[in-house]
Amino acid sequence: MQCIRCKGKGMCGLPRCPITSRFHAQAEVKPSASYQGSAPSVFVGSFGYPDVQSGPLLIDDSDHPPDWLARNLGIEDIVGIRARTIRGRSPARQFTGDLQEIALSSKPLDVDVAFSRPISFAMTFDGTVAPVGFSGEVHRLDVVGSASVQRIVDRVTSDTDLDASEACVELSLGGSDVYGIAKLMTSGLLGRHRRFVPTRWAITAVDDTLSVALKKEVAHFPPLEEYRVFTGKIFGNRIVCILAPGDWRYEMIEVWEKQTLWARDTETIVQDREGLKKQGYSLISGAYYSARLAVCEYLKSIRRSARVIVLRHISGEYWAPLGTWVIREAARKAMASTPVACESLDAAVAVASAQLGFGYWQQHSTLIPEMRTQRTLFSF
Repeated sequence: MQCIRCKGKGMCGLPRCPITSRFHAQAEVKPSASYQGSAPSVFVGSFGYPDVQSGPLLIDDSDHPPDWLARNLGIEDIVGIRARTIRGRSPARQFTGDLQEIALSSKPLDVDVAFSRPISFAMTFDGTVAPVGFSGEVHRLDVVGSASVQRIVDRVTSDTDLDASEACVELSLGGSDVYGIAKLMTSGLLGRHRRFVPTRWAITAVDDTLSVALKKEVAHFPPLEEYRVFTGKIFGNRIVCILAPGDWRYEMIEVWEKQTLWARDTETIVQDREGLKKQGYSLISGAYYSARLAVCEYLKSIRRSARVIVLRHISGEYWAPLGTWVIREAARKAMASTPVACESLDAAVAVASAQLGFGYWQQHSTLIPEMRTQRTLFSF
């Protein structure tokens, strides 16, 4: 259970996570004290907050997960790309202008970077962000060319009267995706009181902010008129979603198989839920908010409210932690699938169990007993 909550963040006190230690192998990049090439994004660490380290991410790649999926890349391919990625490090305010220009650009900018010493390999994995292979202390950073900035991005980042939550919603409504919004937030380009935000915090904050705004909107829609079950799978992460008639309720249950990434010797099941408001940070961590965003996007698209149960089953196929984007995109894939329509809650639960291949997840649900005992207007 501790490993499920920690996901490589060091709660056990060991100098290196024993689960991810097998990924600490040298990548096919020669250590160098300089870099000339593409910088698609930026990265801000969380250690020592607020005195954090920040810098460009350096790789000849878009650093955009939907592109990886569109190219049909496998886990090994993505780990290979990220193993070659270089994370530049410097005090957060040392290269503010250059980092923000990188974040603002809709296309990767070319950069010329000089490091204080040759870069070193230290593959870092995290349950929220995509892994990074190399790192180095930046001595000099020059951005080559000018940023190509979308009109909505220019307008929102120039408005210092918008708070960060309002800015996220405005950007989303204007067509910016969650990945671009997180990049702007981590670079200190949103809100009234602007500061660099650790990347792993920004990713979850954007998922949370956008889904909170959506579920407030969804709460005013009429309830769904039938039970629906959706399913989708990416890299050993199977998402099964049950939508039931009623006002907004949300529950997520994660089932980690034995000998999977964080479960190790025993199967592990984690559950969390909410009503209109979420109390505290989820035990499931960023995956909870990523899946919630995908469901809220769907409910807004059909203009219906619902009670939601998201089931995530993780198999041994998921052998490397790639970040919460996997859960977000798997949930979006599920919600884009053709649902199975059911006449009752029990029928929907049976379909979901069949798609998972087991039904004992029901013992961990608190929303199912509630729905079985509570009568709603839909019951009459």
